[in-house]
Amino acid sequence: MPNPRLAPSRRRFLRSSTFAALAAAGGAPLLAACGGGGGGGGGQEGRVSEDELTGLMPTYQASATAVEPDIAAENGSSPGYTSWIPTADLGTSVPEVLGKGGEFTAMTPLWGTPPDSGNAFWTAMDEAIGVRMNWQTQDGNTYNEKLGAVLAGSDIPDLVCIPGWNLNGQIPQAIGSRFADLGPYLSGDAVLDYPNLAAIPTAAWQASVFGGRLCGLPMPAAPIGSVVPYYRQDVFEANGWEVPTDANDFIDFCKEITSARDRRWACEDLKWSAFIMFGVLPERPNYFARGDNGKLINRYETDAYLEALEWTRKLYEAEVVHPDAVAASGDSTQRFTSGEVLMFNQGDGTWHNTVVEQRAANPDFHMNAFDYPKVDGHDPVLYLGNGATIWTFINKNLSEDRIKEALALANYTAAPYGTVENRMRTYGVEGTHYTVEDGLPVRTTQGETEVVPETYTFICSPGHVIALPDTPQVVEDWTAWQKKNLAYAREPLFYGRQIQEPARLATLNDGFEDLEDDVVRGRRSISDLQDAVADWRSAGGDELRDFYQGLLDEEGA
Repeated sequence: MPNPRLAPSRRRFLRSSTFAALAAAGGAPLLAACGGGGGGGGGQEGRVSEDELTGLMPTYQASATAVEPDIAAENGSSPGYTSWIPTADLGTSVPEVLGKGGEFTAMTPLWGTPPDSGNAFWTAMDEAIGVRMNWQTQDGNTYNEKLGAVLAGSDIPDLVCIPGWNLNGQIPQAIGSRFADLGPYLSGDAVLDYPNLAAIPTAAWQASVFGGRLCGLPMPAAPIGSVVPYYRQDVFEANGWEVPTDANDFIDFCKEITSARDRRWACEDLKWSAFIMFGVLPERPNYFARGDNGKLINRYETDAYLEALEWTRKLYEAEVVHPDAVAASGDSTQRFTSGEVLMFNQGDGTWHNTVVEQRAANPDFHMNAFDYPKVDGHDPVLYLGNGATIWTFINKNLSEDRIKEALALANYTAAPYGTVENRMRTYGVEGTHYTVEDGLPVRTTQGETEVVPETYTFICSPGHVIALPDTPQVVEDWTAWQKKNLAYAREPLFYGRQIQEPARLATLNDGFEDLEDDVVRGRRSISDLQDAVADWRSAGGDELRDFYQGLLDEEGA
């Protein structure tokens, strides 16, 4: 799993949030032309029209085997499961082995030690699906470099996973030329041959259209949660503190609770939370909005963008940010769990893992998400993210029968929570990879080495759920936070759409994140940032604006 504990960056936030899907979408861990999270795409510049996109979509059909959640979804929130479902009560979503015994090579990222080939988990999964997988796992920390080299060559694996944060360079263009069009197999009622794929939310499929074709098998994402502001609820309650609801009061409060002598600082870097508090537009390809004069305005050109950075700068000036965070070094989560830092922001993938890690050493540990403080009485703005940010693609050179067999594989891995198939994918074989003690699963050493390093999950996943029966309080807190904050959610311009920007402008935005970090730390000024925005306009920003306006004009929007 990617390390969420390094100095903050947008890519790490994306990974931290996305990998909550690995932790929760299928079960609890134990005691577009296109672009995704990175705004890239595949094929020609532009995007498909609304009508074209609708025609590409698979027919949605709710799963007949998914179990009712303990905490129901509301207004788009993820359903929550606090209970472990006994084996005898599991449903069966794939009653027959659909694979034909075919062998597939699959390239996926992996953080940690790869399992040995031929291990008991892979063998059991292959037998259940009816295929034989040859996993070509690659170090997730250097996956981008390996991915680019593989796609530039002639020996492309049968299945290739591409995370949204790797949609850069020539990779978006390679998607259009290297991978199969799945529309003939999945669009419309064709998907009903694969019931678990038909149960994947439409938003995830919309984000899977590349180069005007449906060609990505998605890992559905939570509607919000790429940035979550956490606090030590246990420490706050012990001291009678409450997180202020006003942005200015928040800074004063941080000063009050910071004590360098006691090695206690109020927070880590909160730049990404500030962007939400001030309503800053999201990133590419959703970073344009209509201004008051009707002209498109980019996030870098907005007052909110500058104001959010200025507010964050005040936190640094007040010396309430941990010194290691100022230096962008060390382990932010360790500082948070040790009590040296009382608030920090990360993706929602941090939540469950941190609680589990602390359970034995600090049974009173309770982290929760706090409400974003208001700015001048205005509510925060959480822009909805695309329905998927990781996909697996099928080599276009596979025969029709082989593509169908690969889809049968995906249909198995996309089985919903509460099914035999999902239990197998998430936990492995009972007695070998996990046992059930006091009504909860406990991984064996073999389960830790063979199942925990994710492989099959990357092929395709069910709709996002929060299923963590080993930490029911996390489920309650997380679902409650989602429900409350979805009231502040908005769809950005081009929401759910995949945009392929002109290749000549691909590096136009490079450098802004580093400049932001310099500004909040006082190494550069707001004026320097404004100069950079002016340079951005003349170097291609105005051309980019015209490009996006042209997309709107094409549809009469």
